[in-house]
Amino acid sequence: MEKDQLTTDQPLNFKLTIQYDGTYFHGWQMQGELRTIQGELTRALTLIDGREVIVHGSGRTDAGVHALGQVASVQVAREITPEKLRAAINGNVAKDVRVMDAEIVPDDFHARYSALEKTYLYRVVNGPVMPPFWLRYAHQEARPLDLESMNTCAALFVGTHDWTAFSAAQSDAETRIRTVSHLGVSALSGECLGGPLVEIKASANGFLRYMVRSIAGTLLAVGRGEMDKQHIERAIEQGDRSLAGATAPACGLTLWSVRYD
Repeated sequence: MEKDQLTTDQPLNFKLTIQYDGTYFHGWQMQGELRTIQGELTRALTLIDGREVIVHGSGRTDAGVHALGQVASVQVAREITPEKLRAAINGNVAKDVRVMDAEIVPDDFHARYSALEKTYLYRVVNGPVMPPFWLRYAHQEARPLDLESMNTCAALFVGTHDWTAFSAAQSDAETRIRTVSHLGVSALSGECLGGPLVEIKASANGFLRYMVRSIAGTLLAVGRGEMDKQHIERAIEQGDRSLAGATAPACGLTLWSVRYD
């Protein structure tokens, strides 16, 4: 038997770590003929395995949202090593999505239900000119931002809350209660940026649709002096979407990582 082959009497469960540029995707979830991450992976894996497969993601990213550490799980019947599977998938999908790692995991591992925590990063170029190399991966805010006020208000989001005010009006989630374990605002500088690169990083046991982008938009409003601590406290307590800031554009958001046991 060759080194790159395995013998198995039943499908093996694989964990895939995936990166993608979400610019030209209609999000993660399959949607008919629209181009999606799940659709691309399903097509490739069905071809590789010679049968219809089901690819489970750790969560759904929206159209235009990127991923540095998205995770998926899939059962593959073909005798193949993780290294060969990774190469086979990458050889059958476009170059704006890549499987960075593949590993065999226990049968009870599920990319979504086994996840303990997810981390998202929202990037903002805070300057008068948007560098073209950041156009796809960050949002521009030309007005000065008060990072100290943004960090002070970011602390209000940490904890277990009902996030109705900071999520999409239409949702199939059973509950809108989530626990945010970390939310911080920092800034990087560099000659090529044209201004500070503000990073809003959020970690939680789960996120609702538009939740991170809504929080980012609200913190940007704080940074511009349009909202204060009391305003945000009311939004969280009352669950009133009109009290939250505008939802920030998708291009600035990246699924950074997913944590498991």
